[in-house]
Amino acid sequence: MKLIIVESPTKARTLTRFLGKGYTIEATLGHIRDLPKGELGVDVEKDFTPSYVTPRDKMKHVKHLKDLAGKADAIILATDPDREGEAIAWHVKDIIEKGKVKREKGKGNLLTRITFHEITKTAIEDALKHPGTIDQNLVWAQQARRILDRLVGYKLSPLLWNKLSRKWLSAGRVQSVVVRLIVERERERDSFLSEPFFTITADFSKNDMTKLEGIPLVSYNGKKYEEKKIFPLFDGTYTVTVSTIRTEETAEAIEKDCAAPFTVSKVDRKEMKRSPSAPFTTSTLQQDAGRRLYFSAKKTMQVAQKLYEEGLITYHRTDSVNLSEKFISEAREYISRIYGPAYVPKENRTFQTKSKVAQEAHEAIRPTNVSLSNLTNMSNLPNTVFNHDHVRLYDLIWRRATASQASDALFDSTTILIDSANGYLFQTQGSVVSFDGFLAIAGRTGDEVILPDVSVGDMLTLDGSHHEKHETAPPPRYSEAGLVKALEEKDIGRPSTYAPIISTILERQYVVKEEKRFKPTELGILVTDFLVAHFPDILSLPFTASMEDDLDNIANGKKVWGEVVGSFYGPFFKTLEHTYKTVEKVKMVQEDAGESCPSCGNPLVIRVGKFGKFIACSTFPACSYTRQLFEKLDVKCPKCSGDMLVKKSRRGKLFYGCGNYPKCDFAAWKKEDIK
Repeated sequence: MKLIIVESPTKARTLTRFLGKGYTIEATLGHIRDLPKGELGVDVEKDFTPSYVTPRDKMKHVKHLKDLAGKADAIILATDPDREGEAIAWHVKDIIEKGKVKREKGKGNLLTRITFHEITKTAIEDALKHPGTIDQNLVWAQQARRILDRLVGYKLSPLLWNKLSRKWLSAGRVQSVVVRLIVERERERDSFLSEPFFTITADFSKNDMTKLEGIPLVSYNGKKYEEKKIFPLFDGTYTVTVSTIRTEETAEAIEKDCAAPFTVSKVDRKEMKRSPSAPFTTSTLQQDAGRRLYFSAKKTMQVAQKLYEEGLITYHRTDSVNLSEKFISEAREYISRIYGPAYVPKENRTFQTKSKVAQEAHEAIRPTNVSLSNLTNMSNLPNTVFNHDHVRLYDLIWRRATASQASDALFDSTTILIDSANGYLFQTQGSVVSFDGFLAIAGRTGDEVILPDVSVGDMLTLDGSHHEKHETAPPPRYSEAGLVKALEEKDIGRPSTYAPIISTILERQYVVKEEKRFKPTELGILVTDFLVAHFPDILSLPFTASMEDDLDNIANGKKVWGEVVGSFYGPFFKTLEHTYKTVEKVKMVQEDAGESCPSCGNPLVIRVGKFGKFIACSTFPACSYTRQLFEKLDVKCPKCSGDMLVKKSRRGKLFYGCGNYPKCDFAAWKKEDIK
């Protein structure tokens, strides 16, 4: 019997479909060893040696794996092809080799490592024919990240408890930098001074009643009205395009001054092409799923994990945009057969990976079978249940990867210029798809603008003009997709870590989501200001990015993990000790609730706790009166007309409930369900 060890039961079940009776496939159910909970677990005096332990809830399962290993002729470690997967394989190997596994008589001791980037019969069989060994550099890189995060979390968090008097606060090497990005953006919004500006458009017609409506005014005597304003930001710059027309009086004067005749001075027609985007990486998948499907990064990764483990897509944790020659060939054949030969470019289309650490042996995220264009008919997987989310994400992945191998889309682009008699110039642009190319697969965006047929020299009648007031808008808060993009651009963390980081800062009440965008809480601002004041290096973008480079260099065998951890810990520990000794406790400003305590009559205040804001007596701990604080909505309960409140479930999820509970039990998860 050959024992194959993977991480998840779903992955094990999928492999079972492809392999014969000679294999037993077992899952580790995630990590089977880790640093201990409740203690540091790292010996900082002995080269940062970690103390790995098997969690109690895994001990029985580990014994089961060891028993199977003793009966196996060969042990094959088939965990995921990344640092986490390599670390899991290494821990399994270490437990088996050092754990005194009892082997049956005649059983060998062959232990190998195989990797594959898609769970298909061909990929599995090929991996089994070419077994390898554990990549120790990847293991050290994962261990270094784990130890660094443990050192920061277990050393900084108690400092926050001590100085901010909140024993549930936490800090993290990457987590705290992400919160800082959100805090700095909020401050930039608060300090932004909006300025008014005006734009002018006009409606024209020809003698034959051809209409050109809403044509923008762009210049006067060759001087453009448009200008770009650049505002400095903490993490870059913010550019706003505005008009030089600053007052309504100026706009009205320009409208009156525009003199007939109005003549078509130029009609520029040319063919333009648009090429398809590269197939998805982890980051771009999270961004696109956020924009198009409104998925959180966490949900995207959960759904993608299911698709991967069912053998439908390649591994979803990747920085590479590379595609295998096999897939490119199959995609080109599929496109030619379904859409026609004209939809296939003459040369194979390849893309340049931007990531410094992406391995070209890895692939972008793509379907394992290009002919499976959707999941609506999965009769070949009778035991698998896919919901609407799986169907939509698979469709997104399939379209992006397949379209990447299709021909360019062609557009007939037209620019029309209209001159007034006294130097005013109006301009409009339009484009029409002449050949949809890859858009036939990826889908059109509906951005065609069809312009009427006019010629140079045509005289136009001014039917009317309009001016509209605008104001420069502050830089927007980060959406989840925007935050993921910013983190990737600045080398903060790695795409596979974005989802848990975002979940953590939400759970810790450091940020909240308002209209699907991140806003820092008072607590998030307080913690960030404290950390920035006393640990400026750790909270800086360049330092965090350089640490990611160091981890990548460990993975590539260019640096030693212990030296990287040591170079960080020395200065960090000195700053930590200095802060403990010299910094006074920070008093959190308490907001007056505007009520008296029903128990003792003293004022009530609004405090911040582990699960958010609540109302408490100002004399605590002398008086222990507390109650939940609910945000009141501007809508009434459709069942009893009571006030609707924002509440939180036992699992920490927000919902909308009637303020008359328990007399009225109406609740909803979306505002739309209340109205």
